Amino acid sequence: MKKFKEVFQNPNFRRLFFANFTSQMGSVIGLTAFMFYLLDRFSDQPAYATITELMYSVPTLAVFFLVGVFADRMDRQKIAYYCDWLSAILSLMLIGTIILGWMPLIFAVLFLRSAIQKFFFPAEHAMVQGILKKEDYTTAAGLNQLVMSLFMLFGNGLGIFVYWTVGVYGAITVDVITFIISALLIKSAVINEEVRLPNGKHKLTDLKVKLVLSDFKLGMKYIFEHKLLRTLLVGFIVFGVVNGGFTVMPIFMLKYKLAPDSYEEMSVLVGVVFGVGVLLGSFFASLLSQKVKLYQMVIMGLLISGSFIVLASFANHTYLFMAFTFISALGLPLVNIAIGGWMPSIIDPKMMGRVQGWISPLMMFSQSLTLGFIAYSFPAILKVEMLFWLVGGCLMLVGIFYLFTLPKFTKISNNETQSTTVRQTGTV
Repeated sequence: MKKFKEVFQNPNFRRLFFANFTSQMGSVIGLTAFMFYLLDRFSDQPAYATITELMYSVPTLAVFFLVGVFADRMDRQKIAYYCDWLSAILSLMLIGTIILGWMPLIFAVLFLRSAIQKFFFPAEHAMVQGILKKEDYTTAAGLNQLVMSLFMLFGNGLGIFVYWTVGVYGAITVDVITFIISALLIKSAVINEEVRLPNGKHKLTDLKVKLVLSDFKLGMKYIFEHKLLRTLLVGFIVFGVVNGGFTVMPIFMLKYKLAPDSYEEMSVLVGVVFGVGVLLGSFFASLLSQKVKLYQMVIMGLLISGSFIVLASFANHTYLFMAFTFISALGLPLVNIAIGGWMPSIIDPKMMGRVQGWISPLMMFSQSLTLGFIAYSFPAILKVEMLFWLVGGCLMLVGIFYLFTLPKFTKISNNETQSTTVRQTGTV
C-alpha cells in the first residue's frame, strides 16, 4: 500500500490513471446498455448483439498497424486528448443514429468510435512510462490491473444498471461525460516534450504510407531482436487463447455437464466468482511484486492458473467448479502485473508505441483462432472437459517454457542494460 501511495503522489500519474479509468468507463457503459437495448427491441434478432461485440473488437485488426506508429511519431498527449474528444462526439452521433434507427449507420458509428479508442491506450501507456521511475512500473501495472478487475467484476452490471435507470440515451450520455472528463484530465497533465515527442516533432502529413509501413516493420524487428521481449510476448499470445476459451468454456461446462437446467443463472455466479478472484489476485500480486522477481511471478501465475483450469474440468459439482475457477483467477494477475511492470523497463521509450501496437493484434489473432477452433471442434470432436485441458495445458506449457528461458534471458538483458549504462556514464 505504501508503494501505491508513493506512485499516486505523482500528480501527472494521478491524472493519467483517472483519465484511463474514465475513458474505459465510457467504453463499457454505453456499449453494454446498447447491447441490452438491442436484445429488448430486437429479441428475435440476437445477431445484432453479436455484431455490437464485433464492432468493439474488429477495429483492432483494422488499425493495429497505425496505433503504435502514431504513439511514437505524434504528440502522445494530444493523441490521447483528441481520442477522448472524438469518442465523445461519436457517442453523440450514436444517439442520433439510434433515433434514426438505421442499423448499418449505427454499427458504422460504433466501429469508428471503437477504432478511435484503440489509439488511446498506447499513447497513454507510453506517457506513463516516461513520468514514472523504473521501480514504480510494476506498482503502476498493479493499479491498472485493479481497474481491469473492477471493470471485469462490475462493468457489465454498471452498464445494465445505468440502462435500467436512464435508458440507452442516458447511458450513452454518461459515455459522453466520462470521455470529456478523461480529455480534461489528459489536458491538465504537465508532460515533458521528450516524453510526449520521443522521436521529435512530426505533422500528420509526414506520416506517409511508406513511413507507417517502415515504422511498423521496425517495431516487429525490435521485438525479434530482443530475446527477453520476444519471449514475454508469448505470454500475450497465450492470453488471447485464454480470453477466447473463457468466453465460452464456463457456460459450456454448466450447460452440457454441471447445470443444464440453470446454466444461465449459474453463469452469472461463475462470472462474479472469477471477477472476485482476479480482484483479490491483483492485490496479492501487487504486494508479491515487492518481494520476488518478476519472472518468478510470471511462472507461478501461469502454473497456478493452468493447473486449476485443468482441475476444473474434473469438477462434478457446480460449487467445486466455482472453487477451481476462483483459484485459477487468483493466478492470472500475477502474470498480468509482472509482464505489465516489466515491459516498460526493457523497452526503449522511443519504441514503446510500436511495441504496444503489436500486442493487441497478437492477442486478438490468437483469441480468434481459439474461438474458431472451438466452433469447429466442439462438440463433434472435443468434449467440454477437453476445452479446459487445451487452455490450462497451454498456460502450463508456457509456464514450463518460461521456467527454462526467462531466468537466462533476464540475466542477459540486465547485463546489456548495465553495459549501456557504462558506455553512457563511464560508471556502473
